[in-house]
Amino acid sequence: MSTPPSAALRTSALGITAGLIGWFIVVEIVSGILQGYYVPLFSDIVVTLGIHDSDVNWFEAAQLLLSALVVPILAKLGDMYGHKRILLIAAVLTAGATWWLAFATSFWSFLIAWALQGFYVVWLPLEIALIFERGRAQQRGVSMTRRAAGLLVVGLQAGAIIGALAAGRIFAATGQNLSATLIVPAIAVTLVTVVIWIGVPESTPEPGRKLDTGGFVLLAMALLLVTSALTFLRLNGPAAAWVWLLLVIGMAGFALFGWFELRQNDPAVDIRVLRRPEMWPVQATAFLVGISLLGAQGPLSTYAGTDPALGYGLGLDATERSNLIGVYLVSLIVGAIVFSVTSRRASPRVVLIAAALLVGIGYALFLPFHLDVWQVVVNLSIAGLGCGALVGAMPAAAAAAAPRGQTGIASALTNTTKTIGGTFSSAVFGVVLAAGAGVVASETAASLGGYLTVWGICAAGGFFAAILLVFVPKVAFADAPPA
Repeated sequence: MSTPPSAALRTSALGITAGLIGWFIVVEIVSGILQGYYVPLFSDIVVTLGIHDSDVNWFEAAQLLLSALVVPILAKLGDMYGHKRILLIAAVLTAGATWWLAFATSFWSFLIAWALQGFYVVWLPLEIALIFERGRAQQRGVSMTRRAAGLLVVGLQAGAIIGALAAGRIFAATGQNLSATLIVPAIAVTLVTVVIWIGVPESTPEPGRKLDTGGFVLLAMALLLVTSALTFLRLNGPAAAWVWLLLVIGMAGFALFGWFELRQNDPAVDIRVLRRPEMWPVQATAFLVGISLLGAQGPLSTYAGTDPALGYGLGLDATERSNLIGVYLVSLIVGAIVFSVTSRRASPRVVLIAAALLVGIGYALFLPFHLDVWQVVVNLSIAGLGCGALVGAMPAAAAAAAPRGQTGIASALTNTTKTIGGTFSSAVFGVVLAAGAGVVASETAASLGGYLTVWGICAAGGFFAAILLVFVPKVAFADAPPA
């Protein structure tokens, strides 16, 4: 019996998309390697560059700032000129910066290269847009993107684990030669650039689009002001009045940006789309997820290393703390896989609500249960399951809610709002924990009340995200009906 043409078309499209997802999993493994590889080497980087441990904070701040600025612009360019083209450009820029890192010999040189390496952050939103556009023609864009996003997050977290485990071993194998060690991720990014060039097909850009330069300038200025203010808040504390002035000016910049965009025919960010009931809860959830996903990891590490003689803390050494973070990363992978599987059968909206609740429950359990290692592991695992599902779900949900021609920018905005959420919480947590230092037996340890505040904020963020997702229409994130 011959195969019906429609079935053959679906099978062909599925094969092409499955191959595309396979290439993107490789890309995200390399992205994860970049995120996990350098952390174990920071102490050696500090010694080589002749800087202070606290200067490492500037690396994170610079990269977060650049990614917040360039990701919306690159995603919009992907919608206009083709997502593969911009993905390839971002990969080339990341490769160049990674090679630069391997041979940087001064603080400023390393800082600039580290910031430019942040172009890899746009990879995932562009991949989501490519997968969504590929499946849209078969009326399977939404469901396919949901499943693929979960697999991409698995690749991302697996790469982070591989990078973290490999860095120290390669450093030892090269006779503690830092440049030789840092060449390894540069080679990986170069190879993945070739993978994108050869293996990834181009999307069909929407004709008649233009770049809203004025809008992007206003957005960049607002992001620059707000993220800088939050970074300086963490570094200088709340006593510096100019930090708060900078933050107020930045918020006013966002208001001006929104006013300007509503008057553009082809805006940089379509505010009208953001106001849709299936879109604004997703973007707000991305912000709230950033609080626990990006902001709470530092406090977790310092709490795990705090001497239990103070009445709290776990007293773990560096290796044991690494193992604890590893358990959390594994729970993220499991959460992403569970989301990818369950979203096929259950309502994606219900799955998202359940994931947000898991984040809230996991961090709420820290409030009464935090004195034993097994308690922290259980709490982190529950929160990690929810975070893993949400990290995979947010870009896909945003792409599903976006009109044709705006999937890239919609997916990228979830990363921008997540980054702002992480920067905001990192600044607040730094102030909260510093406020308690000195009132305990150790002059360097934060107070238990500071840690309880951090966990309470993370729990509130998860529960609030679940409430917001209740307002998403029940039919949201569903495949379009056949034509």
